[in-house]
Amino acid sequence: MRQELTDCLDLLDLEPIENNLFRGVSPPAGWERVYGGQVLAQALTAAARTVDDDRPPHSLHGYFLRAGDPSIPILYSVDRIRDGRSFTTRRVVAIQRGAAIFSMAVSFQIDEPGLEHSVPMPDVPGPEDVPPQPAHADQPVEFEERSQPIEMRFVEPYDEYDPKPAPPWQHVWVRAVDAMPVHDLLHRCMLAYASDMTLLDTSYRTHGLGWRDQDFHVASLDHAMWFHRSCRTDEWLLYAQDSPNSGGARGFARGAFFTQSGELVASVAQEGLIRLHRTSADATKNHR
Repeated sequence: MRQELTDCLDLLDLEPIENNLFRGVSPPAGWERVYGGQVLAQALTAAARTVDDDRPPHSLHGYFLRAGDPSIPILYSVDRIRDGRSFTTRRVVAIQRGAAIFSMAVSFQIDEPGLEHSVPMPDVPGPEDVPPQPAHADQPVEFEERSQPIEMRFVEPYDEYDPKPAPPWQHVWVRAVDAMPVHDLLHRCMLAYASDMTLLDTSYRTHGLGWRDQDFHVASLDHAMWFHRSCRTDEWLLYAQDSPNSGGARGFARGAFFTQSGELVASVAQEGLIRLHRTSADATKNHR
């Protein structure tokens, strides 16, 4: 298994501290703040550690409260809200320096048969027909050397170094960079990890902005996810995303994961901070 994927899976192998209390760490080198998908996946792992294996998670709703510090561990405290005959509910709070940085509710359900339907997958080129994203000439060396556990292929590339207005939607093929263990929960956690990678970007594409702009600040505020069916994250999944609205310094985006055969496996929704530190007139002039 490739080292970047091994390192990511190690992040999900939380250390049990006490009943309902777990400790997670961040990569030794990375962003100035903890990546939101990491916190999502670790919190989901912590909640699942308190639930029987026959009850996979079917939904989660989380709020990012403070920026996480990657240099210190994160404590995950799990509250066993309810254990019912079909559903189990957990609340997880991620803590650093005695303060909550993230809060999430997770619902688990036994496997039950029922009515089924799903929307069709968008008609876009397959991953074999979409080239990998090339490295940019201005890309910092440390960024190039920071290998990611998820491979991404953008059907509609967007240049963060020279952004231009684009439609508020995008399609991205994603998969783990190597084969993963056959473990349904692990694949759901990896899907949660990947779900935060590009979703918020969709809400500012139409404004011709990029997160590298020093006058532009972006951060995830909340994140909701519904797992409809099991899937393997080491096989290509299409992440179809759109942003129906932005306003009040916030952007709203939705996403859906499809297998290559067209099966809808998960849905995502997120609102994020998209704050511009200059007048809208200046922004229009500079990005026209």
